[in-house]
Amino acid sequence: MRCVIARFPFNLTTSGVLESMKGIRPEAITGESVIIGRRAYPVKQVGQVITGQDRRDFTAREVVRAMTGLGFTCHTLPQSGAPAPHGLDPVQRASAALGAPSA
Repeated sequence: MRCVIARFPFNLTTSGVLESMKGIRPEAITGESVIIGRRAYPVKQVGQVITGQDRRDFTAREVVRAMTGLGFTCHTLPQSGAPAPHGLDPVQRASAALGAPSA
């Protein structure tokens, strides 16, 4: 499949991506990820390996588009730790619901 990553054209294949990522240890996932084989890789790591370009030269979206086109499954990182409504965490909301202790 022909795709453009960081303004450069690449002819990528599923088998080529699998071969390129063979033996590469996945880094910690802090954003979008792609499942290659049985491992989840950060999309920026995959983009660097398959293109040989610096990670700053392309966006995660470009790699996700290419990997999805090749049939790989891509995921976004869920927004965990998001502030609760009204700025209260679950414990604070429960305390507010129970009210102040009676004397």
